[in-house]
Amino acid sequence: MSSEHSEIISRHSLLWLLLANVAILLPLYEKLTPWTMAICGICLLWRLGIFIGKVAKPPRYLVTLLALGSAITLALIINSIGLLNGLINLLVLGYALKYIEMRKRRDVRTVVLVGYFLIALTFINQQSIIYTLILGLVTTINTCVLVSLYHEGNKLKETALMGSKLIIQSLPLAALLFIVLPKLPPLWMVPQNSSATTGLSDQVSFGDIEKLTRSASLAFRAEFDRSPPTNHLLYWRALVMEDYNGKVWTQHKSIKQIEKDVQFTVSGRARPLGNPVNYSVIAEPSYQNWLYGLDVAFSDDSNISNLPDYRLYAKRSVDQQYRYRVQSYLKSPMSPVLDDKVKQINLSLPEASNLKTQAFANQLMQEYPDPLQRLNALMNYFNQGDYFYTLSPPRVGPQQIDDFLFENKAGFCVHYASAFTFIARKTGIPTRLVTGYQGGEWNQQAGYLSVYQYMAHAWAEVWLEGKGWVRFDPTAMIAPQRVLEGFDAIFQPESSYLLDSPFSPLRLREFPLLNKLRLSLASMDYYWSVWVLGFDSNKQQRVLQKLLGGVTKQKMSLFMLIAISLIGLTIAYSAGLLTFRQRGEQHATKYTQICNKLSGKGLERRLDEGPLDYGKRVELAMPSLANEFALFTQYYIALKYQPLTKEGQKKISKLFLRLFKQIKKKL
Repeated sequence: MSSEHSEIISRHSLLWLLLANVAILLPLYEKLTPWTMAICGICLLWRLGIFIGKVAKPPRYLVTLLALGSAITLALIINSIGLLNGLINLLVLGYALKYIEMRKRRDVRTVVLVGYFLIALTFINQQSIIYTLILGLVTTINTCVLVSLYHEGNKLKETALMGSKLIIQSLPLAALLFIVLPKLPPLWMVPQNSSATTGLSDQVSFGDIEKLTRSASLAFRAEFDRSPPTNHLLYWRALVMEDYNGKVWTQHKSIKQIEKDVQFTVSGRARPLGNPVNYSVIAEPSYQNWLYGLDVAFSDDSNISNLPDYRLYAKRSVDQQYRYRVQSYLKSPMSPVLDDKVKQINLSLPEASNLKTQAFANQLMQEYPDPLQRLNALMNYFNQGDYFYTLSPPRVGPQQIDDFLFENKAGFCVHYASAFTFIARKTGIPTRLVTGYQGGEWNQQAGYLSVYQYMAHAWAEVWLEGKGWVRFDPTAMIAPQRVLEGFDAIFQPESSYLLDSPFSPLRLREFPLLNKLRLSLASMDYYWSVWVLGFDSNKQQRVLQKLLGGVTKQKMSLFMLIAISLIGLTIAYSAGLLTFRQRGEQHATKYTQICNKLSGKGLERRLDEGPLDYGKRVELAMPSLANEFALFTQYYIALKYQPLTKEGQKKISKLFLRLFKQIKKKL
């Protein structure tokens, strides 16, 4: 075969390339720009035309022009899509253009290697057990492309089986390396997305939380060391808003500066006193730094800062699932002594804003001079008034709180918390707005809480002398079931978080058997997150401690040597460099040895002569060996050709080996 012919890509490989191209690019569709998807579609259709023999390979100048156009387009829009997405699009375009341009087998190998890299990039953002299984299938398809290069005569099914076998054989090695290799920190940082995924924002207006109630996405999961608190205590703190300009609540610039310097400072907040509630949280990727915890939350994690406003803040944005430990001191006061500067911040209001509400606040202050009585009266005002809790509140004008309090009287949690905070500040009580999540879905099978985006919530915190910051939630006065029983107690899922999620597994809650299956699958994904994605150096140390009974340099060296040896032996066996003699081969070897000895005595076995014919000739030529060799031949035929039970094979094998020794001794 000429070298030129050996470089021709077979139709078998081209078919697998088509399958691999679609399988690799589909999971990345959310990251691709319309221009990138268009180029990939053109390349795929062109390659399909080449496969069916309708079009020729594109000229190099056309591929070059497409590459230049793609690069220029990405350069123009990279600021809007983010550096990470820009790099992904660039790599996908290179993959697609190389795919259409390839002419030789070495080009196929390049495309396959880039395909593996794209699969790894997909896994950065999609790490659930379902996506892992899907990406495992995609990896198998990509491997089948390589198999097809070296086994062109195989059928589609044979190539698929061989590719699957290679992947399955690699799993024990991957598991061994996963346990043994040191868990080093990354050598590089993943570029951040330009925007966050669905979730809380560092500013909030009347409509922001309401938008989150349309999302069925998972925000985080929490596993408690003991029984979790009841639903009405599950206030997951995330952000504290202290500035209000009449339209939007935002964080104060002082706390933003602390967040900005968090990499270079040590948390100044001391551990609270008391008996904590201990739990672990697995936060889903939000591409933000804020984390979630019950009041008063404290974490010993070196990658988390305990901020002075009693929040948990990661030192780098959460771009992957992030597991951390928390201790919450539910009865510990927050800031029993308030700094004058902080007090002034939480008393400030925009001038000439919501004048009707200010007048109402002044009236309330005159009727209730005591701050606590005033706050309770305000809570009762919401409870006894004609207020309505709704996900679709009427529009408000520039004087937002006036319109809500005295005109519409219908709103969501942000409306009530904003009005409460505004009125309390006007009456001289330091108050701030807090956003986070309230409640959680309990998974009885695995023993953890799932908190979804639609559980986003807002409440107020007031500072009282001797008590510190105290939570007041007006929502509990308007719709107590929302706090006591959860979001689903007052809102229909089909008209809220399931409205834009037709395929959400949360729809299965209505069917007991299917809901049980949903929870089982969610439990599997949770354990995957805990034991695989969360397998850090601490867990590795504990596993090695159990395996070795104490981790020392000598034991680790020996364990590494044994592990590497096992890996080497496995690779050698898979490659055919190491073989083990099977029992059937042992019998054939013994029979051949006797035949060779008889050949030395002039009784050579012919190539076309079977064991029975050869046995008859030996019996005639050597009568003294006739009976023994006849039995020896019968046993050999039975062991090699007849279906025997395990016991029968063991018995005949024993008789065969005994006769072998006797005949060998006579000869």
